[in-house]
Amino acid sequence: MRLGLALGYWGRGPNPDHLDLAAEAENLGYDSVWTAEAWGSDAFTPLTWIAAHTSRIRLGTAIAQMAARTPTATAMQALTLDHLSGGRMMLGLGLSGPQVVEGWYGRPFPSSPLTATREYVDVIRQVLRREAPVALDGRFHSHPYRGADGTGIGKPLKPITHPLRADLPVLLGAEGPKNIAQTTRIADGWLPLYWSPTRTDVYQASLSELPEGFMIAPMARAKVCDDVAEGLLPVKAMLGFYIGGMGHAARNFHADLMGRMGYEEEAHRIQELFLAGRKEEAVMAVPDAFADEISLVGPRERIAERLELWRKGPVTDLLLTAPDPHTLRVLAELNS
Repeated sequence: MRLGLALGYWGRGPNPDHLDLAAEAENLGYDSVWTAEAWGSDAFTPLTWIAAHTSRIRLGTAIAQMAARTPTATAMQALTLDHLSGGRMMLGLGLSGPQVVEGWYGRPFPSSPLTATREYVDVIRQVLRREAPVALDGRFHSHPYRGADGTGIGKPLKPITHPLRADLPVLLGAEGPKNIAQTTRIADGWLPLYWSPTRTDVYQASLSELPEGFMIAPMARAKVCDDVAEGLLPVKAMLGFYIGGMGHAARNFHADLMGRMGYEEEAHRIQELFLAGRKEEAVMAVPDAFADEISLVGPRERIAERLELWRKGPVTDLLLTAPDPHTLRVLAELNS
């Protein structure tokens, strides 16, 4: 099982520790470093900055939001960074949800998420292969554009720049069972938002036909500390925000996932509190047991014991949101 460092997206401003953490991860032998985006900092610019200050570690987006860019624009950014980094780029993509797509990006959430995802990946693959001009008679991503408001004179094109790799890895941040199953067919890997090494049966049906070399790369908070309850607070804060705030009360993919993992009543309670403006109570309503099983928190010996559960399952890459060099170092030693 390879280790990666997941830096996420910025808060109020750039995190001054991210570059040092990425350099330390590379020195410790970590395989990859990943950036993200929500509705603030973008995923590609910080990753390019990290690429310029490293030489070996692979670079991934976990995730870049599909609604933020057309598929050809995303392919352009990926192939550009792949060239600049010497072939280290991995493209992680996700749809996000209706609240973000329509509220932030000002465009409709696709009525058929699976079709929209499949078309998006298809266009990117065509760009990277550069075998012919990009052409797709799609429902969401037609190339050339054939909408009634178009000119009708769009021309099929292929990239001027020759991509460094036609097989640049494409990973998807899928959550629903059908979306995960499709991911195993059209992508090179899957980026689970929550992964419990003791509940792999939740995904068993969706992962029944994994192709050879398919990446399963969940993110997990890691923190070497003496007080487990205190160490879990950032995990609970993240869960409270995603389950309570990253979606609508009637349509929240994160809350649905928590329900499928055995915490349906708790997920509803977190949503109710968060949407009522009682955010601190929503965070505290996150069960410690759920926060604990999707993270690696506590003394070194406890983390070592729990890490074995992750290593026994189908996870190929464990992406750690580790906040300090000491934790990075301990996980590297335990996983060696």
